[in-house]
Amino acid sequence: MKLINYLFTLSLVGFILLPFHPMMAQGNANIEAVKSVLNRQAEDWNRGDIPAFMEGYWKSKKLQFIGANGVTYGWQQTKDNYLKGYPDKATMGKLEFGIIQVEQLSKKVIMLTGTWDLTRANDKPGGHFLLIWKKVKKKWVIIADHTSVRS
Repeated sequence: MKLINYLFTLSLVGFILLPFHPMMAQGNANIEAVKSVLNRQAEDWNRGDIPAFMEGYWKSKKLQFIGANGVTYGWQQTKDNYLKGYPDKATMGKLEFGIIQVEQLSKKVIMLTGTWDLTRANDKPGGHFLLIWKKVKKKWVIIADHTSVRS
């Protein structure tokens, strides 16, 4: 009986202290860092600044973007597609992100699921996205983006 009480007490103390574990604190800081980049991207977009918006993406030929037209590879191609699809501030509208779920998969990888909504003069397109973030050279960047449009 003493062993059971001891194990119960030990597990209870562990459960209480778990949020204070250094890895948990690191995870929360990383998740907040990713959210901060996402918020900055929305601000950049709303200023009509696609080049600044693209700073949240991995500057690599391996960047993967999946959208309505299929898979695109590369930072430059993704940027070019944004510039072509959103040639002016009116087309860009006002962007708002909603976060559904964020999960740190490892020390250097985070998965974020969310919603996007544009408010423009004549319409309000939106949809969902799944972003894979990786810490590259001490900076969190999107390495894969799968974005869908609501029908």
